[in-house]
Amino acid sequence: MFTELNSILNTSPDSFTQGDFILVSGRQSDASFLIHHFLSFYLRARCKVCFLGLVQSFSHYSAVCQRLGVSLAQAKEKRQLVFLEGLQEGLSVFIPQDDTTGNKALSFLSRDPMVGLQNLYEFVRSSVSSPGGGEEGSDGSEQWGPPVLLVDDLSVLLSLGVSARAVLDFSHYCRASLCSQLQGNVVMLLHCEEEEEEDDGDDEGSERLLKGLIHQCCLALHVQGLPTGYCRDIHGQVEVCWRRRQGDGQHTQNKVFQYKVHDKGASFFARGTSSAVL
Repeated sequence: MFTELNSILNTSPDSFTQGDFILVSGRQSDASFLIHHFLSFYLRARCKVCFLGLVQSFSHYSAVCQRLGVSLAQAKEKRQLVFLEGLQEGLSVFIPQDDTTGNKALSFLSRDPMVGLQNLYEFVRSSVSSPGGGEEGSDGSEQWGPPVLLVDDLSVLLSLGVSARAVLDFSHYCRASLCSQLQGNVVMLLHCEEEEEEDDGDDEGSERLLKGLIHQCCLALHVQGLPTGYCRDIHGQVEVCWRRRQGDGQHTQNKVFQYKVHDKGASFFARGTSSAVL
């Protein structure tokens, strides 16, 4: 968990806004460090977390969160964390075992990807539908706060042949269920292709998906490289965009911060205040 980022977003595990859809995107830079932040943040906030890890193994996320002071193994054991390991579950779809029924969440892999992500949505909905609130339930099990969905990352679905429209439908239903109905939060990561490689007529690429997700989200964090090029002391910059409805219109506020990722955290600087980059 990055305390400097919490200060920028004016939030903390003890006091955070519910009902938010947060979009994390990256271009020419790895934005996954923000997913690790939000994962550790919401676990510290005692939220019920459903994490769709489509890129890395559970051991990878666990090792990173361990450095941030959070144990994913304990959270999983206490049923605070529901983790879908895309690499392993995807393999079980392609190479089914006779003695196991398998997870239907990624069933689109064995069919036409164009059919949509209904089973993946049903997995999310069932994972976060358990009631929360109190320190302990009637059966002695711990009860958790508002549900949170984290996805790392949506571009994997595009590479597997899922259409951008299907991914937008998936995000819309997740936002309606978690943010509107359950007053929880959704955090999704999207890695964007290079602009020059994106076909202007391509309606199914990451740029089309990014534009659709921006319309849905209330907070967007876009990570990219420095416009001045490589710098040893600064790894890139994050554009933070708040989108809030006010009256009949929508108010948008943008701020840009430079960042440097450390082994156990990250530092953020208002653009122009770092001595490394002027």
